[in-house]
Amino acid sequence: MITIRKTTAEDIPRVLEILAYARDFMRASGNPNQWQDNRPDPGLVYEDVEKGQGYVMEEDGRIFGTFALVMGDDPTYAHIEDGAWPDNDPYSTIHRIAGDGTHKGVFEKCLEFCDTQTDILRIDTHIDNKPMLHLLEKTGFVRCGVIYVDNGTPREAFYRRK
Repeated sequence: MITIRKTTAEDIPRVLEILAYARDFMRASGNPNQWQDNRPDPGLVYEDVEKGQGYVMEEDGRIFGTFALVMGDDPTYAHIEDGAWPDNDPYSTIHRIAGDGTHKGVFEKCLEFCDTQTDILRIDTHIDNKPMLHLLEKTGFVRCGVIYVDNGTPREAFYRRK
């Protein structure tokens, strides 16, 4: 049975392995620029644990997926270009979602969980992340514009109301 639970400090080495796998997958699938320079920074994973916003997916005690669900306003989303957010209602943001390649449907399982926590989700991805762009369209997210992440690079920004 697949479970989703908060990430603990003991889980961090496995989460970092999964993020490394995801970086390699992105490069191999034509997206070499989204998580370059060892991003997401390991410090963010520690911060996710401290803030209680990091989650892992596991089956039979083995972690195969990870994500952060940040409740409330995300400063990165305050400025949007080439579009607009459909409303200013309270929202949560999915960040740092990744799987280790052993299970299909990691994103869908994440969404099922997130839908139990919040009504409105925002998420962003790199224009070259074709697999994620496909998943966002498939799961009812609507492109709202372009935001810029902390290193100044653009991301396609999406919104979905449950």
